[in-house]
Amino acid sequence: MKDSWKSRRQFLRAAGLTAGTVLLSPKGSLAQMAAAMHQRESKAALNESSSADYTLRIQESAVEIAPKRIISLTTYNGQFPGPLLRFKEGQQVTVELDNDTDTPEQLHWHGQRVSTDVDGAGEEGTPFIPAHGKRRIAFTPGPSGLRFYHTHNRAGANLYAGQYGGEVGPVFIEPKHEPGRYDREVFLVLKEFEPTFSRGGDMPQDFLTPATRNKELEEAGEAAMRASLAKGMPHGYEVGYGAFYQRAHARARRTDSRKAG
Repeated sequence: MKDSWKSRRQFLRAAGLTAGTVLLSPKGSLAQMAAAMHQRESKAALNESSSADYTLRIQESAVEIAPKRIISLTTYNGQFPGPLLRFKEGQQVTVELDNDTDTPEQLHWHGQRVSTDVDGAGEEGTPFIPAHGKRRIAFTPGPSGLRFYHTHNRAGANLYAGQYGGEVGPVFIEPKHEPGRYDREVFLVLKEFEPTFSRGGDMPQDFLTPATRNKELEEAGEAAMRASLAKGMPHGYEVGYGAFYQRAHARARRTDSRKAG
């Protein structure tokens, strides 16, 4: 009986404090309280949802970029490029971001108009994905078209960090009203690997076809170099690459020939 009376007193006291807060606060209102409760409930539902639309796992992986040419990379879902994500313009998606590495991470949605809390730019205030932790985010993708997702960690002088690794993947946002008419879609990802520093010289151009120089760009670069040397600045570092890689996601799709014209 005593415990029951104590519980009732605690309940009435809590209710009184809540009502007093609403009545005494200069901006207090039942509408504001309801909105705050709805926001908390939405966040709780997001966190407790049984499954997300997509899961991206940041992890160390061995990737074969050519026959018998295997390199160690930080990847999404153990592959390079990361999996192709297909969104619909204006339709909310939920993405779980799991970080299996020892470094806090940022996943940036390149080319999309999304809020800073999910954009993936730490300098703009996006929360980091903690090391050996996770974040679940929800956003409305747009605009339509081909976009990318990639790490937003700064590499600096560490050629094993940031986008020097394998943390990049394609996103296709299907338009609301015009899905397009085509027979085959191809999403091609090009990437350089095995970066190295060089100092005082241009990276080799013999991989270009044809291997020609652009005189205007060459003169502009040499003028900038002379100006920096005149100020007593040393030759800067450049980054060259030992391997170039391409990977395509492709699939066929039927079209209506009467509409295609």
